[in-house]
Amino acid sequence: MLRRLVAALAAIVLAGEAAVLVLVHVVLGRTTANQSMSIAGSDPEIMSKATYGMGAGTGAFLLLCAVLLALAALRDRAPGRPARIVLVAAAVTHGVLGTLAVALVGWAAFVVLMLILCLLVLVLVLYAAGPGRPEVQDAPPPPLGGLRPTNP
Repeated sequence: MLRRLVAALAAIVLAGEAAVLVLVHVVLGRTTANQSMSIAGSDPEIMSKATYGMGAGTGAFLLLCAVLLALAALRDRAPGRPARIVLVAAAVTHGVLGTLAVALVGWAAFVVLMLILCLLVLVLVLYAAGPGRPEVQDAPPPPLGGLRPTNP
């Protein structure tokens, strides 16, 4: 039950993050397109289109992560290997962006990114072993007669 709840919450949060980031990139792209100056000789139109493309790519990646998490919540099964790779990439990205956000944006952005990182890691850890994924078992201990002291 907890796994499904955390996976569903993470999916909702990532979908919301995707919407916010796409909106921010649209605003930045329009601002760049409306400026009448160039930055170090760069064309504002090209910078505007690159900003739109980056927003679309980021939003699509986060929506993919949200869909993978929603499927894990609905099925209550661990994500497959490709899905786990995508989710680990999203977690690493949030970690790196969180460290940059402290210096560039502030502690509030850091806290938000770290909470999302915690949700992603929690989903990956909760689904590490359980239904749909075999548990890793250690080798049984040797019998008591086979143990010998190492020091006299």
